[in-house]
Amino acid sequence: MAQEDVFKKLVSHCKEYGFVFPSSEIYDGLGAVYDYGQMGVELKNNIKQYWWQSMVLLHDNIVGIDSAIFMHPTIWKASGHVDAFNDPLIDNRDSKKRYRADVLIEDQIAKYEEKVAKEVAKGAKRFGEAFNEAQFRATNPRVLEHQAKRDALHERYAKAMNAGPDLDELRQIILDEEIVCPISGTKNWTEVRQFNLMFSTEMGSTSEGSMRVYLRPETAQGIFVNYLNVQKTGRMKVPFGIAQIGKAFRNEIVARQFIFRMREFEQMEMQFFVKPGTELEWFKRWKQTRLQWHKALGFGDDHYRFHDHEKLAHYANAATDIEFLMPFGFKEVEGIHSRTNFDLSQHEKYSGKSIKYFDPDTNERYTPFVIETSIGVDRMFLSVMSASYCEEQLPDGETRVVLRLPAALAPVKLAVLPLVKKDGLPEKARAIVDDLKFHFPCQYDEKDSIGKRYRRQDAIGTPYCLTVDHQSLEDNTVTLRDRDSMTQERVAITQLPGIIADRVSITSLLKRLV
Repeated sequence: MAQEDVFKKLVSHCKEYGFVFPSSEIYDGLGAVYDYGQMGVELKNNIKQYWWQSMVLLHDNIVGIDSAIFMHPTIWKASGHVDAFNDPLIDNRDSKKRYRADVLIEDQIAKYEEKVAKEVAKGAKRFGEAFNEAQFRATNPRVLEHQAKRDALHERYAKAMNAGPDLDELRQIILDEEIVCPISGTKNWTEVRQFNLMFSTEMGSTSEGSMRVYLRPETAQGIFVNYLNVQKTGRMKVPFGIAQIGKAFRNEIVARQFIFRMREFEQMEMQFFVKPGTELEWFKRWKQTRLQWHKALGFGDDHYRFHDHEKLAHYANAATDIEFLMPFGFKEVEGIHSRTNFDLSQHEKYSGKSIKYFDPDTNERYTPFVIETSIGVDRMFLSVMSASYCEEQLPDGETRVVLRLPAALAPVKLAVLPLVKKDGLPEKARAIVDDLKFHFPCQYDEKDSIGKRYRRQDAIGTPYCLTVDHQSLEDNTVTLRDRDSMTQERVAITQLPGIIADRVSITSLLKRLV
């Protein structure tokens, strides 16, 4: 099945089973804004809990805060967002649609990469076990042609972006590559312009006394302006970190690919404050720590890769992305940046207040450097759903849709199913739910045949199903079914908490990190 079709099925599945809904749907929706349903909010909360505990619980020098969405507008002047938080935009005169020029070019680069991949796939099919991919890539004329076009475009694009960006050159690249509007199919493009991504509003009781404020485009600045408060009240010594989970808002023009790029989204960020001169070593350490966190979910090492930045942000001296293999290719899920001391120095300059750290070991004052790890919660959610979604052909010819979610992240850990709706089985099943719900989320289901109920639980990713039958009334045992293998075993009801609890707890994931 084509990856595009898989992605469409995943989006449909998210709505059908209560994971993600289009926001304001009864009013025909609101572009690039989504609501999390009853299953989605549980999965999302579990992802956040896994991240939070891996930061705050497993590190004695990392603490958390929750800063306000509204902050003093000068903060965004100091951070550079007022002057430099822009996207290069281009309009198609025929469709009247607006696009990010950089995204159009990146999509063109991806098309060349897809052509190379298709040629390699055809070669692998043709030569079978004798296929030598490295040799094929180095000698096949079509591969070399597509790769040369890709490399030339990439070099030209990188140069244009590093030049400010060079808006005229970005437009010329679009024209030279004959990139067309996806809607009109024409190349009737306007000039490229810069567009600020921040949402603004007015704060104050009267129009005369109001102040222009912004919805925060990132959560990091709330950490920076509070870092000294946390350091002093928590008696923290460098190196130390501050973690935060919170909403951020960006007026994305090219908001697409479901929840991958939205206007309202959630971030999990940790800013780690270090002594100047040690930042690049800490940057390397946090790269590996964060990659291990992702790999602990068990989706396979081949689903991840680092993408080092060629163009660094004005505040950084090193940056990389952890990319995940989505149905639409490798895409950024987490960014790791060495932000130098830019942010703290800027806030000290604009506020006029000293926020230097006093090092009791060396008796010196300095502005710490910062290593940032930043994940989009929604992108992480999408990566988990993408890797878990599976259509499996069974021996009897039936196809089942199953979400192979890591058990610790699954919205429902255990479904309790009475075999029939009589003979005291529902009452027995309800009693089991009433006992186990204090240990982990359980769901009771008595509607339809047992087979249909298994399929419903497979579709929402429930790792275990428990069936109460007539034998359960006699010996207090039940049938426990595993979601992935579909194997069943007979277990005593009294043993259930011990059997299941550790397998489905966040602790089971955290133990893989230490």
